[in-house]
Formats: sequence, C-alpha cells, structure tokens
Amino acid sequence: MKQVVQNYKSGELAVLDVPVPGCKPGGVLVRSAFSLISTGTELMKVSEAGMSMLGKARSRPDQVAKVVQSVATNGVPATYRKVMGKLDSYTPLGYSLCGMVEQVGAGIDDVKVGDLVACAGNEHALHAELNWVPKNLYTPVPDGLAPRHAAFGTVGSIALQGVRQGESQLGEVALVIGLGLIGQLVVQLLTASGVRVVGADPDPVRCELAERLGAAACGDPASAGVEAAVSDLTGGHGVDQVYLAAGGGTNQPVELAARLSRDRGRVVDIGKCRLDLPWNAYYEKELDVRFSRSYGPGRYDPEYELEGRDYPIGYVRWTERRNLACFLDLLARGGVDVEPLISHVADFEDAVETYQSLKDGELKAVAVLFRYPEQAVEAEAPAVDVPAVTVKPNPVRAAKSPVRLAFVGAGNYATSMLLPHLTQREGVELSTVVTTTALSAANAKRKFGFAEATTDLDAVLGDKSIDAVFVVTRHSSHAELTRQALLAGKAVFVEKPLALTEDELTGVLAAVEESGNDRLQVGFNRRFAPLLQEARQRFGARTGPASLRYLVNAGRLQQGSWYLQQGTEGSRFAGEGGHFIDTASWLLDADPVSVYAVAASGNEDLQVVLGYPDGSTATISYVTTGAPGFPKETLDLVADGKVLRLDDFVRASLYFEGTVGRKKWVSSRLPKARDKGQNAELAAFVKAVRSGGPMPVPLESLVATTAATLAVQAGLAGGAPVTLARAR
Repeated sequence: MKQVVQNYKSGELAVLDVPVPGCKPGGVLVRSAFSLISTGTELMKVSEAGMSMLGKARSRPDQVAKVVQSVATNGVPATYRKVMGKLDSYTPLGYSLCGMVEQVGAGIDDVKVGDLVACAGNEHALHAELNWVPKNLYTPVPDGLAPRHAAFGTVGSIALQGVRQGESQLGEVALVIGLGLIGQLVVQLLTASGVRVVGADPDPVRCELAERLGAAACGDPASAGVEAAVSDLTGGHGVDQVYLAAGGGTNQPVELAARLSRDRGRVVDIGKCRLDLPWNAYYEKELDVRFSRSYGPGRYDPEYELEGRDYPIGYVRWTERRNLACFLDLLARGGVDVEPLISHVADFEDAVETYQSLKDGELKAVAVLFRYPEQAVEAEAPAVDVPAVTVKPNPVRAAKSPVRLAFVGAGNYATSMLLPHLTQREGVELSTVVTTTALSAANAKRKFGFAEATTDLDAVLGDKSIDAVFVVTRHSSHAELTRQALLAGKAVFVEKPLALTEDELTGVLAAVEESGNDRLQVGFNRRFAPLLQEARQRFGARTGPASLRYLVNAGRLQQGSWYLQQGTEGSRFAGEGGHFIDTASWLLDADPVSVYAVAASGNEDLQVVLGYPDGSTATISYVTTGAPGFPKETLDLVADGKVLRLDDFVRASLYFEGTVGRKKWVSSRLPKARDKGQNAELAAFVKAVRSGGPMPVPLESLVATTAATLAVQAGLAGGAPVTLARAR
C-alpha cells in the first residue's frame, strides 16, 4: 500500500510503498476514502522539517531539553547517534480520515466489514491507503453523511472539546482568535449553542467565511473593528469566553484576550500559540485560563486509546470517541457545515505536490482533502435502483360524469395552481376536502365549493363514489398517502415528489402490484405547457445526441418556510427537482441512465448532469443565489444543427438551417401570463379518469424521474457519478 511520509532531517516528503498493517485484536483495518490535511498542525510540522538544525532546535525547545538530559546521562556520542537516527527516519503524517472497514479484529462487535467509519489519531488515522485503528479511535458514520464530510471528525472533535472547556451558555458572547480550520469550526459550534461570536483574524477571506457561517462580526485583530463589535454586543463589559485557535510566535492573541474579556471571563487555549500571559491584565480581571487537550478525555492514555478501556459515562461524559460521534451527528443533522471549508480536494497520488503548494503559499486553503483511489470509495457512489413496474391492472371503471374528486391538503399550491382550474372545468365535482385542521378544510369548502369538508382521511378512501384523490400535502407524507389511496382503488394525482427515499418509492410500487391499480399521475406539469409543446413539435425528431441546459433561478426561501425542514421534508431539490428532470427527459424522449451532482460551497446551488442512453446529456443548474429579477427558468436544447430556446414559459424560439440560409422561429405572441401547463395537465388527468384510458404519463417514466431525483442526493453524498440500475 502507499503512505505519505516525511524525513524530519532533510524535510523530504514522499509517497512510499509500505507493508499493509496487520489487523490486530481490539481494532479494525480501514481502507481510506478521504483524509484531511490539518493546514495548521501538519503544515507546521512540514515547515519545521525544512529548517536548519538550529532552526529545528529553536522551534522545539522541549526536545532540546531532552537532548541535554540525554547528553548528561549517556554522553555526547551516544546522544548524537540517537538523535540523528531519529531525525533521519520517515515519520507519518495525518490524523483525521473516513474510510471503509476492510477487516475486523477479534473483540470488535460494533462494526462489520463494509461499514463506513471516521477515524482519529496521529498514529492510526494517517494519510495511507490502509490503517489499523483501535476501538476507541473510530466511530460509525451516520447514514446519509458524505465520507468527505466525515473525514473532518477528528478536527471537529478538537474544536468541540475546546468549546466544552469554555462551558458556554445560551446568550453569551465569545471571541474566537484565529479563523483557520479549528477556528471556523469553533465559530459554528458556538453559534449552534446559542452563543454570539466575534472572530479575529488578519485574513479578510477567512473573516468573511466565518461571518457567512454564523459569526456576528469578524475583523483584523490589529484593527478597531473587533473591539467595537465586542463592545456593541456586550454593552462594554467584554466577552464571556475567548478561544485561542491561532498559531505562531506572536503574543498578540493572549494580550487581545485579556483586553476584550469581561471580569472573570474564561480563556481557552486550543491552538499552539505563544502564551506569555501579561500578569497584571490576567490578575486584575481574575481570568480563568484553561487548556483544551486535543480530542478530549482519553487522549494520550494508552489504556484508553490502545487497549480499548472506556471511561464510565457516569464519570466522564465526553471522551475522545464520544466527541467524535457527537461531531458526526451534528454534521449529519446540519448543525455544522464543513463543505464551505473545503478549499481543495487532491488525489492521494498528488500528496507531495499538494503539501508543497500549501507550504509555498500557492494553495491558500482552510481545509484540503486527499481523495483515495476508486477501490477505496466504491461504496460512495452506489447505483440507485429504478424499480421495475410489474402490475396486471384490474379492469378500469370509467367514471361517470361528473368525475368526483377529493383533495387531501389545501395549502397554497393547491388553492392557487390546481383548484382554480378545476372549479371552472365542466364534468368535475369537487366532492370532499381533507385537511389536518378543521378551519382550513372549512375555508377550502367555502372558496371552491367542495360538497364536504373533513379531517377524516379514512372516510374519503372508503367512499366508493369518489373517483380520484389529489394528494397535495407536505412532501414527507406523499408516498404513504399515495400508497393508501392506490390500495383503496382510487386514481391518484400526487404533487411532486412522489417519494423522498428509495424505500418509499418501493412501497408505492408494492401498492400498485398488490392492488392492480396503476392509475397514478405525479404533478410534473411543465411537459404540458402549451408553449413548450409547440416548441418541441417544431424542433421535430432528432437523429443525433442532444445537449440540454436548464437554468433554474430558484431564489432564496423566506425564513420559516417548511421547505427548510430538510430533516423531515427532504432537500429543496428532492422536493421540486423532479419537475426539471421530467421536462428534460420528455424533451429528450428517454429516461436517464446516470446522474452526477455537485454542490456549491455554503449554499443550496447544485449542478446536476443527467446521462441518457443515446449519449444525450442534460445539465440542470439549480441555483438559489441569483438575482430575483432574472427569469426563473431558461432552457436550451441543442441537436442536429438546431437550437431551441425557452424563456420562462413566456417566449420560445428555434434557430435552424433551412434550404435557403439560416432561419428562425419565434413564438407568435406572448401569452398574457406564464402557462406552465397545470390546466392542460389537469384536463389530461380528468379525461383519463373519465374514459378509463391510459394515464397522461406512463408509470415507468414517473418511477424513472423519481429515482433520478433520489440519485442526486446519493451523488452528492458520494462525490461520484451514480448509475441508475434498472431491475430486470
């Protein structure tokens, strides 16, 4: 296997071929997926190795003292040989990674082969393809957490232990000095704890990043801005805690800490900075100076780290391993976001060049990850199954006129985009509206003329006179309500998304198979838009692969929107991304076979690339940071010497080569309002219910679009293309 090493005498960095470590009892053998470069600790070590012998001595006076003691005990020649031998040896780098368990040692029963784990330790979580990691220095990665994010576990634990030492409380104000990797994490942890944070760092880019991640204000410690912010937030009293996350030889951090602390404030040293405490300043305020020892209790205790002897939780609540698990849980629940901290991801084979770029200042970074060879990360990009649709439909009962409809849910979309069209449609009767609150049902009944209003879903599903059920509720309930309605024998119109997980999608299809009822439509309305229908017809059949670009200027959500409840309702793209995938697939007349997705740092902007069987591609740029005045949706389709352009469903154009030079078609008139196809979609659904004919969109297409939408999240988590594997 390969491992990154350094010769401390010469400063040489190398990627060496070394033997695979054995899997000893009490630990696991882990194949690395991503490992994190600590741009503070590791670069300091790399820089020291490049110094002269005198420079090394000056930088490590503690080691010089040991040499002096050895000379007194063993004499100069023996000490010289011992020191030179130690210096002229390869030493490892790295201490924070995420990988897959490849082998389980005796006595381990909490993980199995194939599990993803986060690992810690400067002897066990090295920049190497394989590491043996003892039990108390690894923890399982929560479901759904990306391996590249889990690789931050160790540095996250360091920051977390520092915050614990500060004993922060809700409403307090803290100062974080040094906004490198650890400082940025401390800012986020404090903010998540209800503490207002001021940051200090001479780098304006790092200050801006910290403010974006939750700090109230940040600035250069030498400027008056930091002091002014502290005064403003504390009423002139000073901060409750100071976290020293800076490095270097200046004494400025501890002097600034004393000046901006309140009386009897707490100063916590996390980094490795100069600590010549100004006695008067610290004495007069009676400041409480604390040290944070790395990842937490257990660090440097061989019985804990190597022998796996845990500390009883009743006596030591937060150990190294518990801190590691806690930080991963915060990541998985969105309490901390490390994606904006990732400045660069390098292939492991380029490790030497990456370190050199960091050392020389060519690569300015907060966090850098090493990505290991493909075999190390096979589990990161699993194929997403596209379930087969196997159903023998029951004979369809054509609905009598009028078609009787029930609505489950009467929120904003239902009342603004669906019900106004249905109330004006002949041959339709709005039978019953079901909501969770009595008043909303009564309002919908009054506004749209429903015959009945209720909160009893079972009564609606059991009413044989109702022909079709509309599911227009929050996303998390769509799959289950659809499943129940299908089993009750109803035709179902469900707003997107059909499902938020593969299990939910499988459950819906199981209901179709069990009941023989495949009368299902998902609210993918854009393919029904009249303007897009005409443009597609004019474009005509393709003879070669196409390239499609779809820009969705989604905009920011208002604070408090339930769309932001990602833990229960899924991401924004999971909720509405199916719209755009369905439109692309309809235009390309095929279902996607692969999905690749990447996310921008610090926001919900996505780039999704869909691959199709004939080599066509569709790129969906889903952005939330654009100008509100720009059109929400623009689309370009390019193939066979033709370009189709759609501008926000108000204008379409087609450019092509004719028999007499270049030609262009532009939609003849601008519609009075954007028509995204809801009315035509509803007409097609009602017609299918009334006639007993085929549903407007084949069930196979609905399933393929839903699976592709789910694959976006899988692709983001794995950082690699996802294959859409169709069941046979």
